[in-house]
Amino acid sequence: MLADLSRALPGLAVTAPQAHHLRDVGAEQRGIAGSASAVILPRDAEQVQEAVACCYGRDLPIVPRGGGSGLAGGAVPERGAVVLDLTGLDRFRSFEPEQLRVHVEAGVRTSEVQRRARESGLLFPPDPGAPEQSTVGGNVATNAGGPHAYRYGSTGAWVNEIEAVIANGERVVVGGPSRKWVEGLDLKSLLVGSEGALGVITAARLRLAPAPEAAFPVAAVFTSEEEGCAAVQGLVASAVACSVLDFADADAFGPLRASLGAESVPDGFLLLMEVDGSAAEASRLRKELLDFVAATATWTFAPLDLGGIRSLWGWRDDMSVRLASVYGGKVSEDIVVPVERLGEAIARVRGIGRRLGLQTACWGHAGDGNLHAALFAPDADADRLALARSGGEEVLAMSRELGAGLSGEHGIGLFKRDMMASTTSPPLTAVLSGVRVAFDPKGLFNPGKVLP
Repeated sequence: MLADLSRALPGLAVTAPQAHHLRDVGAEQRGIAGSASAVILPRDAEQVQEAVACCYGRDLPIVPRGGGSGLAGGAVPERGAVVLDLTGLDRFRSFEPEQLRVHVEAGVRTSEVQRRARESGLLFPPDPGAPEQSTVGGNVATNAGGPHAYRYGSTGAWVNEIEAVIANGERVVVGGPSRKWVEGLDLKSLLVGSEGALGVITAARLRLAPAPEAAFPVAAVFTSEEEGCAAVQGLVASAVACSVLDFADADAFGPLRASLGAESVPDGFLLLMEVDGSAAEASRLRKELLDFVAATATWTFAPLDLGGIRSLWGWRDDMSVRLASVYGGKVSEDIVVPVERLGEAIARVRGIGRRLGLQTACWGHAGDGNLHAALFAPDADADRLALARSGGEEVLAMSRELGAGLSGEHGIGLFKRDMMASTTSPPLTAVLSGVRVAFDPKGLFNPGKVLP
C-alpha cells in the first residue's frame, strides 16, 4: 500500500508510520497504540484534496492528525488506516487586526495564533492545554475549551469560517468572513466538534477580540468541598463577572500546594478565578471577588505583580503533568455535569477509586461543570492501568446518571465511542448516522470514532 500510494501521489510525501503517528496523549496514558498502513504529509489544501481523492478511490480509511495532544483517542488510527498528518499546513493566509480576524491553515499552533494576536493588542480567548503542541484544526475539530471558556466560550464560538475537504476530495467553504452569516443550514457548526468524522478541516477564519487592559487572578482555599462547591454556585449566580472559575479538589491540590508561589498555603479545596476588563473595572471586580470568597474561604492569594500572576498560571498549566509525576501514570476522563452536582460528582469519582484501590484526583472548570477525573496507575503497571480504564468507564457512566455529558472539551474519539453508542437513543443515532453519510457516503473519515 505504501508503494501504491507513493506512485499515485508523486508530489506528496508518503512515509511509513512512526510511533507518534499511532497514538495521542490519551492513548499514551492508556498504553495503547493504533495501526496505520501509511502516513501522508500534505503541504497545502490542494495536496489534501489529492490525498483524500486517492484514498477515497481506494476505499482506504483516512485519519486526520494535528499535534497529537488529544485525550480521547480521536487521532489514533485503526484497521491499518492512512494517517493524514496536517502539521505541514502551517501558514497564516491573512492577519487583519483592524478587522479583528485571522485566517489560518489547520496545522498552525494555538500558541502562534495567541502570540500574533497579543502582539497587536488583541486576544484569541480559547486556551486549551498544550498550546505549543495543539493545532487550530484539532481545536476546531474537537471544539476545544480551556479555563477562559467560562466567559469567552469554546473554540467554536470564535470560528467564522471553515474550509474542509470532504468525500472524493471535494473542497467546501462554510461560513464567511463576517461575524453574522445565516445562509442555509449551519454546516459550520456541524464541522466544529466533528473530530474528522465528516471531512478534513484544512483552514479556519477566526475571530479576535481587543485584549483586556488588566486581568487579575484570585486563588482561594476552602476547608471542605461542600463550601467550595457552594461558592462556585454562588459565583455563577452572582454579578461578579469571572473570566475563569477553575477548581482542584484536595487530592489534586494537596501535593502541589507548596509550589503555588505563596506562603503558608493550607490544604483543602481550591478555586482559581480571574477577572478582567479595563484597569478600573478589573480592580473593582477583584475587590468584589475577594469580598465574596472571604465569607467562607480559609486562605486567599491574589497577586498583582506580573511575575506573580504568570507564576500562578504556570502552576495551573502544569497541574496535570505534575500530578502524574506525584501519583504515577493516569487515565483521565473529561466529563461535564450540572454545576449544582459538581460536589456529588467529585465524591463519586473518589468512591470509584477507593473501591478499585486507586488514587484519584479531580480538577477542571467549575463554572462550566467541566470535571477532569483522573485515576492513577503507579509506574504504569499494566494491571493497574486496566483497573484505571475500567474506573474511567464507570466515571463516564456516572456522568450519564447525573444527567450530563461524556465530554466537556476533549471530544468522544475512540475511548468514549462505546459509551456514546450505548447511551444514545435509536432515533438520535439514526440522525447522527444520516449526517455522517451525507458528508462521507463510504464512512472512510476517521471510522470508528465519535458517532455510534
